[in-house]
Amino acid sequence: MTVSATSDRDLSETAKARHIDLRRGGLAPAGSYLYEGEGLITGWHFHDVHQIEYALHGVVEVETDAAHYLLPPQQAAWIPAGLEHQAVMNPDVKTVAVMFDSQLIPDGGDRARIIAVSPLIREMMIYALRWSIERGPGSAQDEAASDNFFRTLAALVVEALDHEAPLSLPTSDHPIVAAALAYTKAHLDSVSADEVARAVSVSERTLRRLFSDTLGLSWRTYVLHARMLRAMALLAAPGQSVQATSTSVGFESLSSFTRCFTQFCGETPSAYRRRVSLTTY
Repeated sequence: MTVSATSDRDLSETAKARHIDLRRGGLAPAGSYLYEGEGLITGWHFHDVHQIEYALHGVVEVETDAAHYLLPPQQAAWIPAGLEHQAVMNPDVKTVAVMFDSQLIPDGGDRARIIAVSPLIREMMIYALRWSIERGPGSAQDEAASDNFFRTLAALVVEALDHEAPLSLPTSDHPIVAAALAYTKAHLDSVSADEVARAVSVSERTLRRLFSDTLGLSWRTYVLHARMLRAMALLAAPGQSVQATSTSVGFESLSSFTRCFTQFCGETPSAYRRRVSLTTY
């Protein structure tokens, strides 16, 4: 699997994001949706409710105009109402999404964020599957229970939004930089700055300057972050070894990979793999 995917906007600069009514014309102030199945690229869209999406199993990616986000186990993606985005559901993924009317969370912001999911939020999101976002009116007792439940969950989500996780890669509409980003992500096992520069027909010096001026970070920093995010995604897969992951993301030395991964994630690759393997549902 890869950390990147071809987006509709890569194929057509004039493509318009479509509106998706997650409530299917209903009036539910909040509700849930479970996705389980094959790989899926949603295409660019937006909706009129806030959404928090949690990967119960597998890895999800979310792309906006501003960044490309990775959603490994124990992390959730916050997508505010009205934000144009697309989601990439990698094969064998299982996710639960909870949607909130903007009145429940008035200050949802205008950008996507990745947040750590506490055990309480995780269990509440799973329990939220009791109430589909597409549901019609229920009994007065059930509606009162759902209202109280989702107000509590909304409060917990608002608190979690203050603790954002740095699990994203920058994007760019500069044609040379965009091409360099795509090439870099497609060749993480062996890529070099010189190779990327040749692929996009500029000098290495120009490539480095464009990255600094356009993205505010060096190509070296970008490729390191891309490798770490790819490694997190790979290690979430059943049976994936640390050694194979290290090689797949371009490290000749396992010790160098372990050191970089630990600095980036705050835990060793082995510890991360053990932790995420316990998040299946």
